[in-house]
Amino acid sequence: MQNQRTGGRPGGLGRRAFLGTAAALAATPALTQSALAQSGGQLMNGSTQMETAVTSVSRRNASSFRSLQWQPYFGSLKNGAILVDITSRALHYWSEDESVYKLYPTSVPVSDELTRLGETEVIQKVVAPTWRPTPSMKERNPEWPDVVEGGAPENPLGPYALYLSWQYYRIHGTHDTRKIGRRSSNGCIGLYNEHITELFSLAKVGTQVLLI
Repeated sequence: MQNQRTGGRPGGLGRRAFLGTAAALAATPALTQSALAQSGGQLMNGSTQMETAVTSVSRRNASSFRSLQWQPYFGSLKNGAILVDITSRALHYWSEDESVYKLYPTSVPVSDELTRLGETEVIQKVVAPTWRPTPSMKERNPEWPDVVEGGAPENPLGPYALYLSWQYYRIHGTHDTRKIGRRSSNGCIGLYNEHITELFSLAKVGTQVLLI
Protein backbone atom coordinates (compact mmCIF):
# COMPACT_ATOMS: atom_id res chain seq x y z
CA MET A 1 0.00 0.00 0.00
CA GLN A 2 1.25 3.41 -0.80
CA ASN A 3 0.13 6.74 0.63
CA GLN A 4 1.44 9.65 2.61
CA ARG A 5 1.28 7.70 5.86
CA THR A 6 1.15 4.09 4.78
CA GLY A 7 2.63 1.90 2.13
CA GLY A 8 4.52 -1.21 1.25
CA ARG A 9 8.06 -0.52 2.37
CA PRO A 10 11.35 -2.35 2.76
CA GLY A 11 11.77 -1.70 6.48
CA GLY A 12 14.61 0.75 6.90
CA LEU A 13 17.04 -1.01 4.56
CA GLY A 14 19.32 0.72 2.09
CA ARG A 15 18.79 -0.07 -1.58
CA ARG A 16 21.49 -2.73 -1.72
CA ALA A 17 20.36 -4.34 1.52
CA PHE A 18 16.73 -4.06 0.46
CA LEU A 19 17.32 -5.86 -2.81
CA GLY A 20 19.57 -8.51 -1.32
CA THR A 21 17.33 -9.22 1.65
CA ALA A 22 14.23 -9.39 -0.50
CA ALA A 23 15.80 -11.88 -2.87
CA ALA A 24 16.80 -14.10 0.02
CA LEU A 25 13.34 -13.92 1.55
CA ALA A 26 11.75 -15.03 -1.68
CA ALA A 27 13.00 -18.50 -0.93
CA THR A 28 11.28 -18.67 2.47
CA PRO A 29 8.55 -21.33 2.42
CA ALA A 30 4.99 -20.21 3.10
CA LEU A 31 2.89 -21.77 5.83
CA THR A 32 0.76 -24.46 4.27
CA GLN A 33 -2.90 -24.84 4.98
CA SER A 34 -2.23 -28.27 6.44
CA ALA A 35 0.18 -26.76 8.93
CA LEU A 36 -2.46 -24.17 9.77
CA ALA A 37 -4.95 -26.93 10.46
CA GLN A 38 -2.47 -28.85 12.60
CA SER A 39 -1.87 -25.74 14.67
CA GLY A 40 -5.51 -25.69 15.72
CA GLY A 41 -6.22 -22.62 13.62
CA GLN A 42 -3.48 -20.43 15.08
CA LEU A 43 -1.08 -18.78 12.71
CA MET A 44 2.38 -20.03 13.49
CA ASN A 45 4.96 -19.11 10.88
CA GLY A 46 4.92 -16.78 7.92
CA SER A 47 4.82 -13.22 6.79
CA THR A 48 4.05 -10.89 4.00
CA GLN A 49 4.89 -7.47 2.62
CA MET A 50 8.34 -6.04 2.82
CA GLU A 51 6.75 -3.02 4.47
CA THR A 52 8.44 -3.09 7.85
CA ALA A 53 11.37 -5.03 9.19
CA VAL A 54 10.39 -7.96 11.36
CA THR A 55 11.14 -6.97 14.94
CA SER A 56 10.82 -8.51 18.34
CA VAL A 57 7.74 -6.40 19.02
CA SER A 58 5.81 -7.90 16.10
CA ARG A 59 3.41 -10.43 17.57
CA ARG A 60 1.84 -13.40 15.89
CA ASN A 61 -1.90 -13.70 15.74
CA ALA A 62 -3.26 -15.23 18.93
CA SER A 63 -6.90 -14.83 17.95
CA SER A 64 -9.11 -17.62 16.72
CA PHE A 65 -8.96 -18.36 13.02
CA ARG A 66 -12.44 -19.50 12.12
CA SER A 67 -14.99 -19.40 9.34
CA LEU A 68 -17.72 -16.75 9.36
CA GLN A 69 -21.11 -16.19 7.76
CA TRP A 70 -21.45 -13.22 5.44
CA GLN A 71 -24.91 -12.05 6.56
CA PRO A 72 -23.82 -10.00 9.61
CA TYR A 73 -21.47 -7.94 7.43
CA PHE A 74 -23.05 -7.49 3.97
CA GLY A 75 -26.54 -6.75 2.71
CA SER A 76 -26.00 -9.02 -0.29
CA LEU A 77 -23.24 -10.85 -2.12
CA LYS A 78 -23.56 -8.87 -5.33
CA ASN A 79 -20.19 -9.03 -7.13
CA GLY A 80 -18.87 -11.17 -4.29
CA ALA A 81 -17.57 -9.97 -0.93
CA ILE A 82 -14.26 -9.75 0.92
CA LEU A 83 -14.17 -9.32 4.69
CA VAL A 84 -10.85 -8.49 6.36
CA ASP A 85 -10.84 -9.05 10.11
CA ILE A 86 -7.93 -7.06 11.54
CA THR A 87 -8.22 -8.68 14.97
CA SER A 88 -8.03 -12.27 13.76
CA ARG A 89 -5.75 -11.29 10.86
CA ALA A 90 -7.86 -13.19 8.37
CA LEU A 91 -9.45 -12.49 5.00
CA HIS A 92 -12.79 -14.09 4.09
CA TYR A 93 -14.13 -14.30 0.53
CA TRP A 94 -17.62 -15.27 -0.61
CA SER A 95 -18.64 -15.60 -4.25
CA GLU A 96 -21.86 -13.98 -5.44
CA ASP A 97 -23.67 -17.32 -5.75
CA GLU A 98 -22.27 -18.56 -2.39
CA SER A 99 -20.65 -21.54 -4.09
CA VAL A 100 -17.15 -20.44 -3.06
CA TYR A 101 -15.93 -19.51 0.41
CA LYS A 102 -12.25 -18.91 1.16
CA LEU A 103 -10.42 -18.10 4.38
CA TYR A 104 -6.83 -16.83 4.24
CA PRO A 105 -4.31 -15.72 6.89
CA THR A 106 -3.06 -12.17 6.36
CA SER A 107 -0.72 -9.52 7.56
CA VAL A 108 -2.41 -6.39 8.90
CA PRO A 109 -1.27 -2.84 9.72
CA VAL A 110 1.29 -2.57 12.48
CA SER A 111 -0.58 0.13 14.40
CA ASP A 112 -4.06 1.59 14.81
CA GLU A 113 -2.84 4.82 13.21
CA LEU A 114 -2.06 2.96 10.01
CA THR A 115 -5.30 0.98 10.03
CA ARG A 116 -8.29 2.04 7.98
CA LEU A 117 -11.64 0.38 8.63
CA GLY A 118 -14.91 0.49 6.76
CA GLU A 119 -16.44 -0.21 3.37
CA THR A 120 -14.57 -0.06 0.07
CA GLU A 121 -14.40 -2.14 -3.10
CA VAL A 122 -12.03 -3.54 -5.67
CA ILE A 123 -11.54 -0.97 -8.42
CA GLN A 124 -8.62 -2.50 -10.31
CA LYS A 125 -6.86 -5.86 -10.64
CA VAL A 126 -3.16 -5.58 -11.43
CA VAL A 127 -0.78 -8.31 -12.54
CA ALA A 128 2.86 -7.76 -11.48
CA PRO A 129 2.13 -4.42 -9.76
CA THR A 130 4.88 -1.83 -9.64
CA TRP A 131 5.92 -0.64 -6.16
CA ARG A 132 6.76 2.99 -5.45
CA PRO A 133 7.42 4.54 -2.03
CA THR A 134 5.23 7.46 -1.14
CA PRO A 135 6.76 10.95 -0.73
CA SER A 136 6.62 10.64 3.06
CA MET A 137 8.34 7.26 2.90
CA LYS A 138 11.10 8.69 0.73
CA GLU A 139 11.48 11.60 3.11
CA ARG A 140 12.03 9.19 5.99
CA ASN A 141 14.16 6.80 3.95
CA PRO A 142 15.85 8.68 1.08
CA GLU A 143 18.08 5.67 0.34
CA TRP A 144 15.13 3.58 -0.82
CA PRO A 145 14.68 2.99 -4.55
CA ASP A 146 12.18 5.21 -6.32
CA VAL A 147 10.57 2.22 -7.98
CA VAL A 148 10.68 -1.57 -7.97
CA GLU A 149 9.26 -2.97 -11.18
CA GLY A 150 6.53 -5.57 -11.17
CA GLY A 151 7.80 -9.12 -11.37
CA ALA A 152 11.06 -8.37 -9.56
CA PRO A 153 11.71 -10.84 -6.72
CA GLU A 154 12.24 -7.95 -4.31
CA ASN A 155 8.92 -6.25 -5.16
CA PRO A 156 6.95 -5.88 -1.89
CA LEU A 157 3.60 -6.25 -3.68
CA GLY A 158 4.17 -9.77 -4.97
CA PRO A 159 2.67 -11.11 -8.21
CA TYR A 160 -0.86 -9.68 -7.97
CA ALA A 161 -2.69 -6.80 -6.31
CA LEU A 162 -6.31 -5.80 -5.83
CA TYR A 163 -6.50 -2.01 -5.74
CA LEU A 164 -9.22 -0.61 -3.50
CA SER A 165 -11.25 2.58 -3.84
CA TRP A 166 -9.24 4.04 -0.95
CA GLN A 167 -6.19 5.65 -2.51
CA TYR A 168 -3.00 3.61 -2.07
CA TYR A 169 -4.73 0.73 -0.30
CA ARG A 170 -4.14 -2.74 -1.67
CA ILE A 171 -4.71 -6.41 -1.02
CA HIS A 172 -1.63 -8.04 -2.46
CA GLY A 173 0.86 -10.88 -2.31
CA THR A 174 4.44 -10.93 -1.13
CA HIS A 175 7.75 -12.69 -1.52
CA ASP A 176 8.49 -12.11 2.16
CA THR A 177 6.47 -14.72 4.03
CA ARG A 178 7.57 -13.90 7.57
CA LYS A 179 4.87 -11.38 8.39
CA ILE A 180 1.67 -13.32 7.70
CA GLY A 181 -0.32 -13.49 10.93
CA ARG A 182 1.35 -10.37 12.31
CA ARG A 183 0.62 -6.71 12.76
CA SER A 184 3.44 -5.95 10.39
CA SER A 185 2.28 -3.87 7.41
CA ASN A 186 1.98 -0.15 6.88
CA GLY A 187 -1.65 -0.34 5.84
CA CYS A 188 -2.01 -2.97 3.13
CA ILE A 189 -3.47 -6.41 3.62
CA GLY A 190 -0.93 -9.02 2.57
CA LEU A 191 -1.43 -12.62 1.52
CA TYR A 192 0.82 -15.51 0.63
CA ASN A 193 1.47 -15.52 -3.10
CA GLU A 194 -0.50 -18.73 -3.64
CA HIS A 195 -3.46 -17.17 -1.84
CA ILE A 196 -3.45 -13.85 -3.71
CA THR A 197 -3.20 -15.86 -6.92
CA GLU A 198 -6.39 -17.70 -6.01
CA LEU A 199 -8.20 -14.64 -4.71
CA PHE A 200 -7.18 -12.65 -7.78
CA SER A 201 -8.92 -15.24 -9.96
CA LEU A 202 -12.07 -15.11 -7.84
CA ALA A 203 -12.50 -11.40 -7.11
CA LYS A 204 -13.51 -8.90 -9.76
CA VAL A 205 -13.75 -5.19 -10.20
CA GLY A 206 -16.72 -4.23 -8.06
CA THR A 207 -16.22 -6.91 -5.40
CA GLN A 208 -17.30 -5.50 -2.04
CA VAL A 209 -14.62 -5.13 0.63
CA LEU A 210 -15.15 -4.51 4.34
CA LEU A 211 -12.37 -4.06 6.89
CA ILE A 212 -13.39 -4.52 10.51
